Amino acid sequence: MALRFPYCSNSCYIFRPIGNHGDHPSSLKHKQAAIRCSSARSARRPQNVPGEFYVDHTCIDCDVCRWMAPNSFTRVESQSAVYNQPSTSTQRVAALQALLSCPTASIHTETPPADILQAHSTFPIPIHEDSLPGVYHCGYHSKKSFAAASYFIKRPGGNILVDSPRYSERLAQNLQELGGVDYFFLTHKDDVADHDRWQKRFNCPRILHEQEVTADTAGVEIKLKGKGPWDFLGPDIDLLFFPGHTEASVCLHLKPLKVLFSGDSIANIPQGYLHVDPNFNWYSVDIQMESIKTLLPLDFLWILPGHGRRAKYNNVEEKNKAINDLLDSVYVRVAPLPSIEQNHLQKASLHDLARTTIKLSIHGTKLTRLVHTGYTRLSIF
Repeated sequence: MALRFPYCSNSCYIFRPIGNHGDHPSSLKHKQAAIRCSSARSARRPQNVPGEFYVDHTCIDCDVCRWMAPNSFTRVESQSAVYNQPSTSTQRVAALQALLSCPTASIHTETPPADILQAHSTFPIPIHEDSLPGVYHCGYHSKKSFAAASYFIKRPGGNILVDSPRYSERLAQNLQELGGVDYFFLTHKDDVADHDRWQKRFNCPRILHEQEVTADTAGVEIKLKGKGPWDFLGPDIDLLFFPGHTEASVCLHLKPLKVLFSGDSIANIPQGYLHVDPNFNWYSVDIQMESIKTLLPLDFLWILPGHGRRAKYNNVEEKNKAINDLLDSVYVRVAPLPSIEQNHLQKASLHDLARTTIKLSIHGTKLTRLVHTGYTRLSIF
């Protein structure tokens, strides 16, 4: 007899035979248990303030709602929660956009919002109409790519979809009204989500480095080879080989608007500085840092990442300072955490300081970041 194993938040598994078993008492009992389990997960977190919007227990702490609607959502005990109910029309639209973009459908309203269709019509969202005309955030983040952001570029040389949002026919219709998708650029293998459905919808060639191709993306139409850069999309765009996060990640540099679409290679974080996460590096942090060095001579003022927060700089000097601050940092794995005072340090990735002997002292070094994963960012003074 085949069995399903649905996950229950209290770690109890419910064994349920496949098929229609009528009203057998044990079958009803199992259905009721599954409903209780599901209801508990989707119940309103007590950390939400009273009011219409709330976040349930299925939140995966992806941060999307917190940067899309910062006036309404915050982080409380490793998940998002509503700390301020929208009080203006602008805040309400942002909260509804976050609700629609949540990859796990963890954001709810107490009653169905009458203006939800109007919220759908706001996608894709212009990022900055003055300095980035024609550049949009697609929203509709996908759980398949752990909520990675996707972008749309409207340009005379052909519109480009950058990485994959969750498939939505409403979004597809809105993109069609903007001229459709001519090229579908995938920065790396992590953030492909519903790439196949988008390709079929717009009949557009997908672009991915050949070393990033998996069984799921074997049918990609344009496979980049070598180390680039590639300029076949036009004189306004360079595709930049950027290994590190994965073996052959690629960034897109939209030169006239001075914007870098960085995939998962580099991003801002809520604390306000550029960051790479060793916990989510699938190839080499050292190589990733070497790739980041290549950004110093490039002329861009925006970083639009897959994961993390956007970065906007006033000038190239400010951009380069932020990059150098990252390059001058050292990521050290501290384990076990209770042994920090004994300086039990495991493998250290020292980037360009790798050949320099440095005595690290926990008590004598400024701790600029300590996250629950156990990684500490240390700045050497």
